Amino acid sequence: MKIYNRPSAPAWADLSTTDVAAAKAFYGGLFGWQGADVPMEEAGGYGMFLLGDEYVGGYGPCMAPEQPVAWLAYYQVDSADATAAAVTGNGGSIVAGPMDVFDSGRLAVFADPEGAVFGVWQPKEHKGFGVADKPYSMCWFELLTRNADQAKTFYSTVFGWSGDSEPYGNSQYTEWELEGKSFGGMMPMNEDFPPEVPPHWMVYVEVEDCDATATKARELGGEVHVPPTTIPPGRFALLRDPQGGVFSIIALDEAHR
Repeated sequence: MKIYNRPSAPAWADLSTTDVAAAKAFYGGLFGWQGADVPMEEAGGYGMFLLGDEYVGGYGPCMAPEQPVAWLAYYQVDSADATAAAVTGNGGSIVAGPMDVFDSGRLAVFADPEGAVFGVWQPKEHKGFGVADKPYSMCWFELLTRNADQAKTFYSTVFGWSGDSEPYGNSQYTEWELEGKSFGGMMPMNEDFPPEVPPHWMVYVEVEDCDATATKARELGGEVHVPPTTIPPGRFALLRDPQGGVFSIIALDEAHR
């Protein structure tokens, strides 16, 4: 079991999209998630994805014309305001907030020094993930960056993460750890990444059959950007939903499950 819903650990992920109804249909068909809109006008169309009766993530409409369709990873903090000071004091910037979300908690959205966007969540009534690290729920959070050394310093300072790097092909892969448990990773962006692709965080959803899920995504109107590929932890693919939200899936082998 990895580590969730405690300070500095992954707490939540949500999708900003240009078509909420279409997104609910796509992810429902792909992962069996049910959409539950927050029944308040002030929520602005935000809702929760449910796997069974547990929260697996969130969704909502893009709030500005320039906002891209994207998944956003959040990390739990004791104080969103204190984290904002740590972010800006170490070369990052504030994208939104900190702000209260009803009685649910307090959030902020930041960009690291390279521009990768992430969120933080200071929980009150909403604690974050109800289910994670199981089939059809979030299981890994990966930073793609062009300056891995700078990123390691930044996130270690802001969140207290440690990161062990190991050779991976012609590059290196770093595993983020908290309290001795891995929850995510970091991959340097090499020449295979087009220059217009910015540094970013990627969410991974665990699946039981990577190939079948990739095929299903295409049938539902999505795209397969990286076809099912065997990597040390199992078999993964990079997918794009019909509105442009990019995410990864992985079927873990027995040793990593």
